[in-house]
Amino acid sequence: MTFRLTFCSLIALAAASPAFAEPVFNRISSFATIDNMAKGEDAARATSAEIMTATADGMELIYSDSPLKAIGLIDIADPKNPKPLGNIAMDGEPTTTVVLGKMAFVGVNTSESFTNPSGVLRSVDLASKSVTANCDLGGQPDSVALSPKGDMLAVAIENERDEDVNEGALPQMPAGFVVRLPIKDGQVDCAAKQMVELTGLAEVGGDDPEPEYLDFNDNGDLVVTLQENNHIVIIDAAGKVATHFSAGTVDLDGIDVEKDGKLDFSGSLKAVPREPDTVGWIDNDHFATANEGDWKGGSRGFTIWNRDGSVAYDAGNSFEHALVRIGHYPEGRSNKKGVEPEALKFAEFGDRKLLFVGSERGSIIGVYDVANTAEPKLTQLLPSGIGPEGLVAIPQRNLFASANETDLGEDGAARAHVMIFEQSEGTAAYPTIVSDTEQLIGWGALSGLTVDPTDPAVLYAISDSAHGSEPSIYRIETATKPARITRKIVVTKDGAAAEKLDLEGIAADDQGGFWLASEGNPEKEIPHQILHVDPRGAVSQAIELPADLVAQSTRFGLEGIALAGDGKLWMAVQREWKDDPKGQTKLLQFDPASGEWAGVRYPLESGEGWVGLSEIAIHGDNMYLIERDNLIGQAAKLKQITSVALADLKPVALGGELPLVEKKVVRDLIPELKQWNGYVQDKVEGMAITPDGQVWTVTDNDGVDDASGETLMWSFPLGTKTAAAN
Repeated sequence: MTFRLTFCSLIALAAASPAFAEPVFNRISSFATIDNMAKGEDAARATSAEIMTATADGMELIYSDSPLKAIGLIDIADPKNPKPLGNIAMDGEPTTTVVLGKMAFVGVNTSESFTNPSGVLRSVDLASKSVTANCDLGGQPDSVALSPKGDMLAVAIENERDEDVNEGALPQMPAGFVVRLPIKDGQVDCAAKQMVELTGLAEVGGDDPEPEYLDFNDNGDLVVTLQENNHIVIIDAAGKVATHFSAGTVDLDGIDVEKDGKLDFSGSLKAVPREPDTVGWIDNDHFATANEGDWKGGSRGFTIWNRDGSVAYDAGNSFEHALVRIGHYPEGRSNKKGVEPEALKFAEFGDRKLLFVGSERGSIIGVYDVANTAEPKLTQLLPSGIGPEGLVAIPQRNLFASANETDLGEDGAARAHVMIFEQSEGTAAYPTIVSDTEQLIGWGALSGLTVDPTDPAVLYAISDSAHGSEPSIYRIETATKPARITRKIVVTKDGAAAEKLDLEGIAADDQGGFWLASEGNPEKEIPHQILHVDPRGAVSQAIELPADLVAQSTRFGLEGIALAGDGKLWMAVQREWKDDPKGQTKLLQFDPASGEWAGVRYPLESGEGWVGLSEIAIHGDNMYLIERDNLIGQAAKLKQITSVALADLKPVALGGELPLVEKKVVRDLIPELKQWNGYVQDKVEGMAITPDGQVWTVTDNDGVDDASGETLMWSFPLGTKTAAAN
């Protein structure tokens, strides 16, 4: 009940008028790490934005880029237009950077192997961008922290284990420890280095502590997480272990525990070790941990602790459920650690005490008001790039930033990014669609839209093979902002979830049922077919495409379905099949009354990657289609709506030469995809047009699999030039 009310409050906040709502964070820009490469460098190389910090004036961001063995710098003097300041080579893998004045101090892993770890703390002059000093740390560094007074640095020397040895079990020597380094006159006093031993404290692998993250409070005390040991240590200002305690376990109910393609939140796990990663003080008596898990655990949430080791608050399943409701649940991690909260940051924005919690696998950042540490309140969910690793708060400029480490690097795939958010009065631009607060409805990978014939304020969406073990239709009410999913209808056959479907299109009939288009894949023995389902989702007809046509097919099959006024169905084939001329694909017509098939050919634009169709809709005198490339971010060039006059559609029987239709470009969607100030999403896959000409469009978030998980849903009147975010 507590969580339900909290989430209801979040949705109410999103819908509240600016005059009464608290300030909100909205993304104002994004920065691709490849932009920090010098001219002529190979931008196809792997790069990353990991742990990140800001200069004291908040005008520059500095992030670790382990693949490039460098730190990257970004000028955010104009946060809506971040500019590259280039990379500084670190001769090793940078882990964490902290900044004092004009000096940056960077922990660098120089280890030859897991059994022979080494590392240094490099002092970097930010003005000259040069390394001015090095301090041998005696092991492999992970987290680096700077005391609020600026008089002490601390480094967690993890000496991490090899996960391929003995199934990753502890112990794997050498043991880790913490290093404290005084700062004198703005420089590290390496000669005064102090090593704080942590052996003999944890019940799990006590002789092999692996400190992960640490943070100073205002009194100079350090809190340290030993993630693999499931333990927490507090070191006092004199460098002595003041207290330590197990991070304990959590019982979890109402969670998905199987990687099976279903969004089933009826499972339970008992006594799950928290195995905390990031830790941060809230005040001198309370700190929070992001309980990502590593070895045997991961409680899918976060915990606020009293200094004595007692729990002030534990999120349980509530953080994960919040991500479920906005379509950001990573089903592929269900049998492991769910949404995997990893990053965490506390900051005070005016009188607001805020805790930011980043989900590594859900690619979302939860914003919690922690004025009452026993009852944190979820106020917002911020869209991130893929895998938020480092969080930075700049309260003096009302800014917040996330470093997102995942770089897919393949042709057309998403690159690593830094996202910048600004706090201001107004309403939250994201999420654009949520599921009902009275029931837990998991959803994602929306790939087709249709309008309810009886209520133009209601849409239905279909999910694709990302959740193919439980193909579903979702009822969406659009009168609210964000739009609201109120019902999930599972597509069934003979009483069980239908199998071997990749649903990409949906069209409502006038009897409460639906026509569905399933994109076949010969490689996976998924047939190319259309289906009719009743209002409960039960399949009443399954119609496979003609055998001669299927013989020419590829895996790029049906990507939309529309019901014309004459009762005939139209389907868009995504790309050329074997019998199509290059640059042309098919629009297929099926008459349910006669069983006859016919078709025309559609001319595709040329472009980078591949270009194909993603959706089809009929309104008035025209057929409308989404035509797009398969590229993302800076590489994306083509996302558009086109039209074909119905009067010019003269389909002929299949098997002969099909006529080529003429199209008209109606709308460029790329400017609209940029309005959320992230990178351009590749899969604009759903479109529906209401009787009065309101166009609804939605992106497919790929089930948060190698994707940011963002579902962008917006509307505009047919014939207008620009649109506002929904």
